[in-house]
Amino acid sequence: MNLNSQSIIAAIAHFAVKSPNQPALQGRISEGKSSEGEYSALSYAELAIAIEQAAQTLKQSKARILGMAMDNSLAWAIVDLAAMQLSIPVVPLPYFFSAEQMLHAIDDADINVVLSDQPILFEQLFSAFSFNGKSHDKKILHKTPYLLGDRVLTEFTLSVKNASVLPTSTAKITYTSGTTGKPKGVCLDALALNQVALSLLQATDARSTDSHLSILPLSTLLENIAGLYVPLLAGATTTLLPAAQVGLTGAAALNVASMMAALNTSKATTTVLTPELLTALVSAIEAGYPKPACLRFIAVGGASVAPRLLKRANAVGLPVYEGYGLSECASVVALNTPLSNKLGSVGKPLPHVTIKFAKDGEILVKGAGLLGYASNESIANNIPDDHYWPTGDIGHFDNEGYLYITARKKNQFITSFGRNVAPEWVERELTLSPFIAQAAVFGEARPWNVAIISPAKNATSAEIYISITEINQTLPDYARVSQWLLADAPFTPLNDQLTANGRLRRDVIWQKYQPRVNKKYKEQGYAVL
Repeated sequence: MNLNSQSIIAAIAHFAVKSPNQPALQGRISEGKSSEGEYSALSYAELAIAIEQAAQTLKQSKARILGMAMDNSLAWAIVDLAAMQLSIPVVPLPYFFSAEQMLHAIDDADINVVLSDQPILFEQLFSAFSFNGKSHDKKILHKTPYLLGDRVLTEFTLSVKNASVLPTSTAKITYTSGTTGKPKGVCLDALALNQVALSLLQATDARSTDSHLSILPLSTLLENIAGLYVPLLAGATTTLLPAAQVGLTGAAALNVASMMAALNTSKATTTVLTPELLTALVSAIEAGYPKPACLRFIAVGGASVAPRLLKRANAVGLPVYEGYGLSECASVVALNTPLSNKLGSVGKPLPHVTIKFAKDGEILVKGAGLLGYASNESIANNIPDDHYWPTGDIGHFDNEGYLYITARKKNQFITSFGRNVAPEWVERELTLSPFIAQAAVFGEARPWNVAIISPAKNATSAEIYISITEINQTLPDYARVSQWLLADAPFTPLNDQLTANGRLRRDVIWQKYQPRVNKKYKEQGYAVL
């Protein structure tokens, strides 16, 4: 299939003729249905028709830049694909964003139409037209409810301040919260989205017999591409269930039983997980849950993955493959596969990617790069096609071409003894303990390191102490955690201490706990556990 702006739409049209009755999308299980599940579904022929109908609706809405504030559903996929067909830029608005982040994204991209499946929540967002005492430019001009796919959606038409500054040919603006409170709008064109999807089609050996279960929100770029576009290119089936039906509740809660049930009921052969979700899946199987029978490819990424977790996954028979990517490179850059898999690495670069390294070891990536950032005239349209994007990650290739990530460039700190410490490495070892849910490690210009610990449910201080002591024995002395303190609350996107993809916002965490950490240094001197 040619790499062109319509390849995903063309694939749907192709399968609508070749295998018209093949299920393309499966939606939520209706209330009162059996545990085996009876899904709302669309065949490839029906999906092609639904996209055309949705395209007509979008034309009538006069959407210039379309915001999508919706849970996973058939409707999400149909709207996204219809906008792609019409070349309307789409801005997914994740429900895990804070109110401030949501409003910022709407303003920053100058969205003029939003489709939402939670109209009351959206109206409340704009009820005062202000946030933190500041006047808000956007107002709801009118709203229209209608049925699309498996959802009743409400179309909100918003006031616009002016024509937004977007790079030419922008197809999707994905807001990546990074390590600051204000998310940045990464502008990508259809070519970049298709390049990554086609590379993943090849790398994962996607096939028409696959059944993909989307556990992550489609509003995350990784799931949008790997969970929707790749199966459609393969003529396969994607199951799109509301967050609650796959076990996700709020920003950080997980019902493991619901996730396991969804994997089994959908007969999922593929899925994408964060390290936290993989930990839950592995722990459930270790505790006696039967392993989902059909899984053949579990991609894991979004944050650093501990090799010990991957070994546990392999021990219970889970086909887990670690990958690496970033929004500025249209998501996935490298991935382990069944044919090329090395524990501890993030795999080999995808076919469309070229990688080189800066003098300090920073990974530089060329291929499927961003066009620019929303509302940033200085970068819009000024990124050349052959540009190598600085990822901010430190890494290297081994002699077989596998990529290793060793540190986040700006997170790496140097102790007062002159030793470099990558906190992600220590943190992922700590969080393998069943008693430690989250950890943030600090030690810049200090003789020893301190960890802020968010405990697992019902964990005691004694259990945490014993875990840290045992983990320290596996670490070199300069990386060990000498003192620790309990977090007041878990790190979450809602308190701005965690990004949407699960990375710590270290500056926010440090700002909150700095007085207590400094007190530890004053009180404990050179004490070591």
